[in-house]
Amino acid sequence: MHVLRPGTRLTEDPEVRGAWLLEMGGAAQSCVDPSDPTNLVFDYVRRIGDALDLHADPGLPLRVVHVGGAAMTLPRYLVATRPRSSQIVLEPDAELTAFVRAHLPLPPRSGVRVRPLDGMAGVSAMPDDYADAVVVDAYAGDRVPPELTTTTFLSQVHRVLRSDGTVLMNLADQAPLGYLRRSVAGVRELFADVLVSGEPAVLRGRRFGNLLVLGSPGRLPVADLRRRAAGSAFPYRVTHGEALTRLVGSARPFTDGDSAPSPAPPKGW
Repeated sequence: MHVLRPGTRLTEDPEVRGAWLLEMGGAAQSCVDPSDPTNLVFDYVRRIGDALDLHADPGLPLRVVHVGGAAMTLPRYLVATRPRSSQIVLEPDAELTAFVRAHLPLPPRSGVRVRPLDGMAGVSAMPDDYADAVVVDAYAGDRVPPELTTTTFLSQVHRVLRSDGTVLMNLADQAPLGYLRRSVAGVRELFADVLVSGEPAVLRGRRFGNLLVLGSPGRLPVADLRRRAAGSAFPYRVTHGEALTRLVGSARPFTDGDSAPSPAPPKGW
């Protein structure tokens, strides 16, 4: 075990031999398998990996911006699956980055650059049409910061993405899914093609959990994503098109003057 500060530590994963868990505030935020960085242990991370896999032919490098670093599971995945990719990680907690790098170093010449900036500041500073993908997986404690689902932030993401790029957002919600609906309403206001992916019980509001929102100025590989999600050990359901319209209903997008963090998870989650 390695401890950075109270509530933030690296521990060996009791279920995956050789893997390490980054725990923050009592919750597991990241899982890294140094011997096999393609082993994406958390289900929602595997679903993000699927979308990155499908973005271009296998092995081709991508330009990816990661909002939220933690133990940098997905940057390591892309180093292994798409060498020569250019990756920028926006992680404002420089002390956490140094801690992770000391105990779980990135491969030499990885192409991963970590900037000590929050998502809004980091994305706003990037040039137009820069990235193939922007992965938004950032939490302040156990909640998604309110600014990361506003139309102001999403418009900056849209500007930075290429015409066929994808934004991939890891959110969390529970019944009645009001936070998800408003977040998706904002994505749909700016992106031409949008889907939501999650475990059926979470999408039905039966329990709290992770929910992925994908958006693109172009077209998403919906059929392929649906096939991969359905065939996983813990199947996810993809909601798209008219079903997504029904899910969002009359929800209004979050704005700078009317934003909120994601709901706090229930005790023991």
